[in-house]
Amino acid sequence: MSEENKNRTVKVTLDRKFGVSEKPERRPRRDDDREERGGREGRSFDRGERKFGDRKPFGDRDRGDRRFNRDGEGEGRFDRERRPRRDGDDRGSFGRRPFGDRGRFGGDRRPRREFASAGAPIYRQRPEEQKEEVEEVLDEAALEARVAQAEASEDSNFNPPWYKKLLALTTEKGREREGKFLGEGVHVVQELVSNHRELVMGVYVTESFNDEALIEQINEAEIRLNVLTDEQMKRLSSTMTTQGVIAVARIASKKPVYESSRSVITLVDAVQDPGNLGTIFRTSLGFGSDGMILGRGTVSPFNPKVVRGSSGTFLRVPFEFDVDLVDQINFLRSKGYTIIATDLHAKQSLRQIPTNKLRKMAFLVGNEGAGTNPYFIELADETVKIPMSSELESLNVAVAHGILSYEAAQIQEELK
Repeated sequence: MSEENKNRTVKVTLDRKFGVSEKPERRPRRDDDREERGGREGRSFDRGERKFGDRKPFGDRDRGDRRFNRDGEGEGRFDRERRPRRDGDDRGSFGRRPFGDRGRFGGDRRPRREFASAGAPIYRQRPEEQKEEVEEVLDEAALEARVAQAEASEDSNFNPPWYKKLLALTTEKGREREGKFLGEGVHVVQELVSNHRELVMGVYVTESFNDEALIEQINEAEIRLNVLTDEQMKRLSSTMTTQGVIAVARIASKKPVYESSRSVITLVDAVQDPGNLGTIFRTSLGFGSDGMILGRGTVSPFNPKVVRGSSGTFLRVPFEFDVDLVDQINFLRSKGYTIIATDLHAKQSLRQIPTNKLRKMAFLVGNEGAGTNPYFIELADETVKIPMSSELESLNVAVAHGILSYEAAQIQEELK
């Protein structure tokens, strides 16, 4: 190597912090010594550049400028452009990392694996829970703003009048005004078509929707099938990735029968998370509950996330909503129900209540953060706790409801 090249190598090492490796291939190549080096060293550099080139999103490099062959020969423009990017800050923390210091990251692929693993726990949940965490696109205020923008639009091709009415159903105000709600997803639409045909007014699918079994079921039920563009479906959906099918149905519900000799009713006090309420509906159906009473402050049962969280089964559970729980508690007591409130400070479990009080029971479950309203606890005939380890103070409201529902179902079976 010439004396000039030796001096250049020392200078770059000191100024650019390439490390102390004495291997020739660790040194950055220069335009004027590329031909002199070549061969094996060129191939080593080529491998490194192919990896580092994968980071195109972090800069404005053009892959067309990196025209090197396997012998290490090619144009020098890539080398000349790379220097200011490492010295400057336009590439963030990656730009400040010394090029030769590969031991810190073990290659440029490791940061990508770290980014992927950072989000992995979300996707290890149950599929429906995973979607409940990340799927929600807009809150109620943003949804209303989107609907208002669509209504003000004069583009009849993109926002025709019939589509504006559909879009209004994504908001609480629109559902109340139209008396309709949206059921999104394959399982939800299947449930509505199979068990609530009289309520379904129409089904909308994208052109790419290819579930032939569901399409045949919709046609057999003589329900009108309409086609939307992908963009129209996306705007109707409350999820990040749509399943390509949405049903429109009338708002309706069955009231619980309060005259039965044995009965289990759930009183819901201000549960605001749609996913929790959807799960409570599914649990109620699974354990044969006779109905649910949704107190004021509880999320609407026709919220798209509640509908999806219950897999559309919420309509199979008799319920009333937007109810004054004080009046309802007094009414249920007059019908022979024992009002049972869940309370962390209770001294007994459900099993410890005298059996004669459990033929007709209505138990209260409360808000996710505040728990059951203390005033409702005072109105209750009994308070109960769920026996569990002292390591945990409380349970999620939907989990607690599931445990109580299971115990109540067993007690009812024993009373037959």
